[in-house]
Amino acid sequence: MELPDFTFSVWMFICFCASVDGYPSGKVRQACTSMIPCHGTSPQLPPEHTIMVNGTEFNPGDNIEVILSGPEFEGFFIQARDAENLDGPAVGSFMLVDRRHSQLLTCGHTKNSAVSHTSKAKKKYIKVYWIAPGDAPKRVQFLATVVKKYKIFWVKIPGPIVSQPSVLSSTPLLHVTSEAVSTSHSDSFLSKPFNASACGSMKFCIRNPSNCDPGSGSCFFLSFQQEESSVFIEMSGPSEGYLAFALSHDQWMGGDDAYMCVNEDYHVHVHTAYLKGRSPPDWDSENGLEDVSWRLVDGVLQCSFRRRVHLPTYKGRFNLDASYYIFMAHGKASEDGLIHKHHRQPLITSGIYNVTGVPQDIGGSRSPQLIKLHGALMFVVWITTVSIGVIVARFFKPVWSHSFLFGKEMWFQVHRMLMLIAVMLTSISFALPFMYRGGWSQEAGFHPYLGSTVMALTIFQVFVAGFRPSHHAPRRQLFNWFHWSTGTTARILAVVTMFLGMDLPALDLPDPWDTYTMIGFVVWHVSIDILLEIHSYCLVRKVEVIEDDRIQILQSLTSAEAEGYLFKQIVLTIYICGNVVFLIAFLAAINKI
Repeated sequence: MELPDFTFSVWMFICFCASVDGYPSGKVRQACTSMIPCHGTSPQLPPEHTIMVNGTEFNPGDNIEVILSGPEFEGFFIQARDAENLDGPAVGSFMLVDRRHSQLLTCGHTKNSAVSHTSKAKKKYIKVYWIAPGDAPKRVQFLATVVKKYKIFWVKIPGPIVSQPSVLSSTPLLHVTSEAVSTSHSDSFLSKPFNASACGSMKFCIRNPSNCDPGSGSCFFLSFQQEESSVFIEMSGPSEGYLAFALSHDQWMGGDDAYMCVNEDYHVHVHTAYLKGRSPPDWDSENGLEDVSWRLVDGVLQCSFRRRVHLPTYKGRFNLDASYYIFMAHGKASEDGLIHKHHRQPLITSGIYNVTGVPQDIGGSRSPQLIKLHGALMFVVWITTVSIGVIVARFFKPVWSHSFLFGKEMWFQVHRMLMLIAVMLTSISFALPFMYRGGWSQEAGFHPYLGSTVMALTIFQVFVAGFRPSHHAPRRQLFNWFHWSTGTTARILAVVTMFLGMDLPALDLPDPWDTYTMIGFVVWHVSIDILLEIHSYCLVRKVEVIEDDRIQILQSLTSAEAEGYLFKQIVLTIYICGNVVFLIAFLAAINKI
């Protein structure tokens, strides 16, 4: 039985359009085969947009730069296919440059084999990298579907054909129109990421974290390799704005020889500058650099260049056969190449090094030693000495009431010793940032204000403790409440201050690990405090019941107290061990930055 013409037409329309609906989010996997958007209209001819590549030949594993450009468009869909079978499956996979406007899709069984838009935002330019697979066909052609508006789009815009070297260059190009194809050759593109295999043997390398892989998305890498009278330099790191390093005679910005790789509208330019204080750098009109190459893939910026060891004709360029501190920084850059202040503390070597001397593989620190010591001492004070001292004073008076140390009750001597150590270490730690900054920091937010308040309360506690009334004096109860409230306020503010300090650029512990770990410590301390409070209450109730029964009062009371004291001592031991674990975790994190 034949279908009526109308029903048949509807059925064909549905089958044709089932390949893809209009998806502003770019999730158009249904279009993997046809590359046709189902927008209810026919595609436009001829195309207004072009596809460019940075080469005409490839080997398996190579990266080919692919650029789609033209008048403003909302959506796009890019694939690579066998040039001999354009209706076949997608070939190879892609890497992104700008995740804000592009995303990877999986077509068929090949992961990341297509690229599409992420939103309807207007764009004129999309750059990605195609990775040639091991089983790539001899000739591969790039295709793109572009949506200018909902009903204005072009399907399978033909792009350049790239071939493996074994294919004769005289072979004619298939399915290519002059309007749609544009190729550009660039000697500045790095086809593969850097590697650290020669670090310490042939290269002088700086890596952060230590021993990281420069091809990864979390490694900051800088290498120097001397080649006769010149030095070949490689720099890499996770940044879509700029990367920079500088040679300095000290560990302060100013009077430095700087080199910057800046992303300017998805093209990386290398600049040199002589840094003057903390003011923005003035780029040199001529830099004396050679063999400049770059790569920007998946948010990792890499650049390399060569410069001579001595550049006497270029003002501000240091000789590379001397020893310097080495800085490395990164940050954001606008599309016109204007760089912004780095949001993290620069990576700085711990000493001076000669990059043309004996090859080494070293690390660096983003935190000055004085600031690291400041943070370490504060963690020691508020995680161990103060916390343990408070627990001892609150819950161990009856436990150690008959034990004496240097003529005083043991609990009091332990409490006083820990608090005096806390005051001494806090005072030293408080002075360190002022020594480093040379004064008050205007860029640390509320941290210095709260820190100063904590320091004042700490000193005030010692002053008040010197006027402690005798045990049976009328003012003793008032003193106890005042002493407790001042100390509790200082502890709360200290924890808040540490929360803020951990994320300041000068220290910047790993986030969100630092926040969760500090929350863990607070929960740990409060839990132990509550446990001991409940235990003390239960012990008092038990003693009251025994006294009311008037049966074997002395023996039962002594037994109840002994059980309670043993429990408290066990809890104190566990608490101290837990605090030490938290302290070691924070000190280890400080040591790594």
